[in-house]
Amino acid sequence: MLNRKPIFDEVRHLLGRGFEDSEVSLLDAAIDRALGLPSSSTALRWQLGPAGKALIQKWEGCGKPRADGRFEAYPDPGSADGRPWTIGWGSTGSDIKRGVIWTQAACDARFDRDIVRYVEEVAKALGQAPTTQNQFDALVSFHYNTGAIARATLTGLHKQGKFAEAQAEFGKWINNDGKPMEGLKARRAEEAALYARP
Repeated sequence: MLNRKPIFDEVRHLLGRGFEDSEVSLLDAAIDRALGLPSSSTALRWQLGPAGKALIQKWEGCGKPRADGRFEAYPDPGSADGRPWTIGWGSTGSDIKRGVIWTQAACDARFDRDIVRYVEEVAKALGQAPTTQNQFDALVSFHYNTGAIARATLTGLHKQGKFAEAQAEFGKWINNDGKPMEGLKARRAEEAALYARP
C-alpha cells in the first residue's frame, strides 16, 4: 500500500499552508486515479452537465474585468464586511484578497479545479438517492453558491424522493447577511426550474 504522507507533506510545503478537508479528499482521489485504484467516492459516476455549468457561470459571471483584459478580486457586494473576496467565476479562498489579478485562463482553470470538489461534495451528500442529471446540476449550482448541500433541508427531501418539496426549498436561500437579494431570488428560481426539468 502506498505511503501517501510524503506526497501530502510535499504539497503542503509547496502551498505553504495546511490542507482544508475538501483538499485532502481531492488529493486522495487524484492519487487513486493516478494509481488506477477504484475510488470509494460516488462522485465518479457524476459530472457537472452543460446546463449546470451554464447556469453557474451565468450567475457567477467572470466579473471585474480590467482595461487590460485581466480580472481583479472584488469584495462580496452583499456582505457587510465584503467577505469573501471573489475573483473569476465566483472563486473564493484564502489566496483571494484585495489586489489579486488573474488572466481569463487562470479564472477558467480555477473554476475547472474547484468544480470537482463541489461535484464530489454533492455526490457524497446524495449518496445512492435516485437523481437526474438536471437535478444534480441544479444542486451543484446551489452548493457552489451556498456551500450548504450537507445541511440544507432540500438535500434531505431529495434523498426521500420528495422532489416537489425539495424544489420549493430553493426559494428559501435568498438572503445574504440576513437580507433578501433580488439576484439570489432569480438564481434560486432558475435552479429550481432546472431541478424540475426532466
